[in-house]
Amino acid sequence: MNFLRIPRLTKTFTATLGFSLAMLCSIAAQAQNSQPSQSQSPYSGVPSQSANSAATLQPMLSQIDASAQQAALDIAKLRIEKWKADGNSKQQAQANAESLQRNLTNALPGMTSAVRAAPQSLAPAFKLYRNLSALYDVLTGLAESAGAFGPLQDFDSLKQQTEAFDNYRRSLGDYIESLTAQRDADFSRTRAQQQTPTVVPKKVISDEDTPAPTTKKRTTKKKTASPPSSQ
Repeated sequence: MNFLRIPRLTKTFTATLGFSLAMLCSIAAQAQNSQPSQSQSPYSGVPSQSANSAATLQPMLSQIDASAQQAALDIAKLRIEKWKADGNSKQQAQANAESLQRNLTNALPGMTSAVRAAPQSLAPAFKLYRNLSALYDVLTGLAESAGAFGPLQDFDSLKQQTEAFDNYRRSLGDYIESLTAQRDADFSRTRAQQQTPTVVPKKVISDEDTPAPTTKKRTTKKKTASPPSSQ
């Protein structure tokens, strides 16, 4: 994206920046209180196309980690106290810089590790996407403040990192959309299989398989002659 060196921010962007900053702080706090789970296993029903997407995801995660380290260094080099701005603007910019530093060094590495451990899981990927979006919004505001009140080198360094995080969040959003579509297809296929009635074939019994009826022999008892009576 192209930045403009403007003297002040609009009210709409300021409100959006405040929301993103609050989200950024919330995500960072959650990441500090919870460790990424390593017991998550990939979803076995995902087709091979998802596996290829996961292969492209791994290099991007490494690039995110590298950009986070570089962005943290660039923010640390800022001399916000020397910017040509009023005290409130300097205080807000310093608060944004500190929030970005905490997220880039503490929260973000744990999120990329969680996605790297379970690339087929939607929850850690979506959590990383939300964090990248919040990082992008707050970093954009800090870059525009540097362009308006700070030296040109501060603006140039932050502009480069902002463009990088914008590309990361877009690529991760495409990955999540593809993974969600594949999950929906798997769910629909499984549901269709469960709803298909199972036809049990009828067993045909032939006459040859029918056992012949058994006949009982009729036994007759012989009558014994009675002895003649004497007169």
